[in-house]
Amino acid sequence: MPQVPQTFFDALAVRTWCGLALRALGRAREEIDAINVYPVADGDTGTNLYLTVESAATAVEAVFAGHAAGSGPDGTPSLADAARAMAHGALIGARGNSGTILAQLLRGMAQVLAAEGESPRTDAEGLRLALRQAADSARRAVAHPVEGTVLSVASAAADAAGGAEGDCGTVAKAAYRGACTALAATPGQLAVLARAGVVDAGGRGLVAVLAALVETFTGEMPASEQGGRASVGGSVGASVDVHAAGLPASEEECADDGPGSGGPAFEVIYLLEAEDAAVDRLRQRLDALGDSLVVVGGDGLWNVHVHVDDAGAAVEAGVEAGRPYRIRVTHFGADDVHARGGERPPRERVQRAVVAVVPGEGLAGLYTEAGATTVLARPGEPPASGELVQAVRRAHAREVVLLPNDADLRHTAAAAAEQARAEGIRVALIPTRSAVQGIAALAVYEPARRFDEDVVSMTSAAGATRYAEVTVAERQSWTMAGICQAGDVLGLIDGDVAVIGADVTATAETVLDRMLAAGGELVTLVLGDEAPEGVAERLEARVREAYLAVDTVVYHGGRQGALLLIGVE
Repeated sequence: MPQVPQTFFDALAVRTWCGLALRALGRAREEIDAINVYPVADGDTGTNLYLTVESAATAVEAVFAGHAAGSGPDGTPSLADAARAMAHGALIGARGNSGTILAQLLRGMAQVLAAEGESPRTDAEGLRLALRQAADSARRAVAHPVEGTVLSVASAAADAAGGAEGDCGTVAKAAYRGACTALAATPGQLAVLARAGVVDAGGRGLVAVLAALVETFTGEMPASEQGGRASVGGSVGASVDVHAAGLPASEEECADDGPGSGGPAFEVIYLLEAEDAAVDRLRQRLDALGDSLVVVGGDGLWNVHVHVDDAGAAVEAGVEAGRPYRIRVTHFGADDVHARGGERPPRERVQRAVVAVVPGEGLAGLYTEAGATTVLARPGEPPASGELVQAVRRAHAREVVLLPNDADLRHTAAAAAEQARAEGIRVALIPTRSAVQGIAALAVYEPARRFDEDVVSMTSAAGATRYAEVTVAERQSWTMAGICQAGDVLGLIDGDVAVIGADVTATAETVLDRMLAAGGELVTLVLGDEAPEGVAERLEARVREAYLAVDTVVYHGGRQGALLLIGVE
């Protein structure tokens, strides 16, 4: 069905574009994965771009869902709000080299669309300026720009858009055509692409995103993108059918003396909270450690991507610059897609694994030690379904037990489980609503049992664990325990506010007493970074003095959002 076209680049256009781009990348994902050979032939560029846009789209949807009625036309958010959400979502969800560059492209557009102190740039001129800023800022973010990559495609799109006269649809179509021409030229710019007989995978992904932009403003997808097959061509009629281009008969054909061969062993990606000056020093240090360096972001939050031999040194450099988190380290030789010349056979799947969402670095370490594959959920940054699917794939098991550990993630986890099942993986979703329920489930995990028996045992353990958290109210609101003010300490039991107090320790004691009034044998305490000193010792003493035969175990959760998590089994 044709898309209803958007007339101006407003918040609704941002939302529509994100949704259509996600759909376009979903159709093209496997194709893009198959043709990726630069900077490394890792076969995941399409997936990384999809996850990056999924995170952007999720952030935009959250702004629409949470926006107060009457704050914009028809109760919708402003263009600035939507554009900033898109850029922020892409930044925190960026995956891989191309995903990180795409995040900067979207950030560059947002810098124009959400410019402060100016009238909203909703017309064709605003779109031209946004595409130009996107291309230029992405090129600046890459330590050593290489022609024949997504950077070339982005620049060509901006150049073509700059010479287009007409409405937003006309500008979008010009950018798309310019990108297609540049993409077709990439094999002539990079020898590794020519030897493989493919165009640049990141550039191909950008073409799909720009095709979605055309559909946003015209209501129709470009004909060359329809049917999941893209034929990109130049103005002189040359074309490259990237779907049929395929991989070389032998991977050595694209490995000899070409980019991506004999390079660093690890890809390191992390989000970083740091000041601009510290990031400038970080760029210099990482540039000396490895290659494929891309640092994107601003306003105190950055996404860092680099290929290195010493992954630890890359992370340590981030620690010196600020606060790194969501750290991902990928060994390029760990999976069969990186193997060369049959040196490593495909890794055999394990029979069973656990995948869990955890709210802090400390719990991530605890879960990992217990054998789980973890997905870190930072405060206000819940993982998307694609990130959970990636974790299931990373677990590399025939059977997977999925622990969302958050009531708000039940639909996201269900969607991820359904997608993984479609890929032939047997997935059981245990509806854990807190990380302490996940700890209880993991404690009885026994992969030697039959799958169904193991799932029943873990579900029973999680269901028998009452959970609570102690946090601080951000704003005045009505609760089950009365009206709370900003700054009040809240004690939530099984998801509902049960106690409103002024002191963290006193509130935690009241919550614990209420939970143990119904009985219990084990209390689990998970301390956040901002929990007051001595609260764990006070609660342990309370349990010893007032509740005989009840044990207490304490974990440090790190930056987990809540000051304290409590579980009672």
